[in-house]
Amino acid sequence: MTDHVEVTGTGAASAVPDVVVLDTRVQCDAPDVAAALVAASERVAAAAQAAEDHGVPASDRRTTGMGVSPRWDREGQAVVGYTAHQSLRLTVRDRDRVGDVIAALAGAAGDAFALDAVTLEVADPAPLLEQARAAAFDDARAKAEQFAGLAGRPLGAVLRVGEERDRAVPAPRFARAAMDVGGGMPVEPGESTVTASVTVRFELG
Repeated sequence: MTDHVEVTGTGAASAVPDVVVLDTRVQCDAPDVAAALVAASERVAAAAQAAEDHGVPASDRRTTGMGVSPRWDREGQAVVGYTAHQSLRLTVRDRDRVGDVIAALAGAAGDAFALDAVTLEVADPAPLLEQARAAAFDDARAKAEQFAGLAGRPLGAVLRVGEERDRAVPAPRFARAAMDVGGGMPVEPGESTVTASVTVRFELG
């Protein structure tokens, strides 16, 4: 086997999220299954129309779950009604409109509306991943050059490159600005960080 040195390098790249993902839910109670489903369907349709009216097209709206379940009395012995629910995920591409969108959804669906999560994302993470990979490779080369120098050997050609799984994580500590969602709740956009890890084998001269 050719003399070599194998090292792992890591790199990261960050950007302020440019889209906001809203996980919403509509939940309606009724005496029977059919009525619960109809009520939930009507509220969801109203919420979807409100989202459309506030700049969230159909392509950025997705149903993520739905169902109906019985409601029991306090003793758990008799069914007293049914609850129907439907979850809708909205991607808002204009961060400045998030508060208006949430307010519109709440107005359209009324007390049946619930906001389960607000997630900030980078719409296109590909350029960040490229930057992170480049930084990871530079880190690997720097480590290899140090080890080669310690061994008194020149660093040769790259023999093998392998990439580990990359991931994107929010980093609120880098927050630059705040925005308000419905009800005046502040949200810190922060930065989304993409990391990359590569293992590189270099020939030793």
